[in-house]
Amino acid sequence: MENPVIIFGAKGIAHPALEIFNSNQVVVYGFLDEDEKLHGTEINTVGVLGNPEDDGFLKLIGKKTEAFVAVDDPKYRKFLVKLLNERRKVQPINAIHGTAFISTDAVLGHGNFINARVNIGAGAEVGSHCIIHSGAIVDHKVKVADFVQIGAGSVINSEAEVGEGAFIGSGVTIISGVKIGKNARVGAGSVVIADVKDGETVFGNPAAPVKS
Repeated sequence: MENPVIIFGAKGIAHPALEIFNSNQVVVYGFLDEDEKLHGTEINTVGVLGNPEDDGFLKLIGKKTEAFVAVDDPKYRKFLVKLLNERRKVQPINAIHGTAFISTDAVLGHGNFINARVNIGAGAEVGSHCIIHSGAIVDHKVKVADFVQIGAGSVINSEAEVGEGAFIGSGVTIISGVKIGKNARVGAGSVVIADVKDGETVFGNPAAPVKS
């Protein structure tokens, strides 16, 4: 990649995203964050320049720089992606750690964060704007929709499906063929052996719905 990157967000996954780009010899121009207290500060010598909605910085996107959205909160992540799509007509780029393994026939969308030692298997499909933390395994023919977050060390076994906006905690095991619904949440360490409904929260071994 020839152009430098502006990272949207300066908290959460922003620092590891910087490390990913550095390790891939991609220059990070700076960070943009809505928190004014962070403006003028640095993360590993790279400055937090201003607000993500500042036209002075936005006009650089797609011409002189690329964009990556490093925001954990799915609603704000969607807002920033829409901002880039509509005002700059661009898609955020992927941030893929050099130690991640991605099968040659796996399919990836845009704007994904894929950290160290992630394994994405043959024929797997990962949508756009997903966050996949260190050591997670997305096995062969798994389908992961957009805006999904998968915690460190989780294992999603073959042919499972994860719906849009779902949150999978750290150390989760999802059994082959299980379907996780849209915006569902799976608590850390859970073993999921049955389908999870849209918007449902499950936890435990075996995972069971959490009563609100």
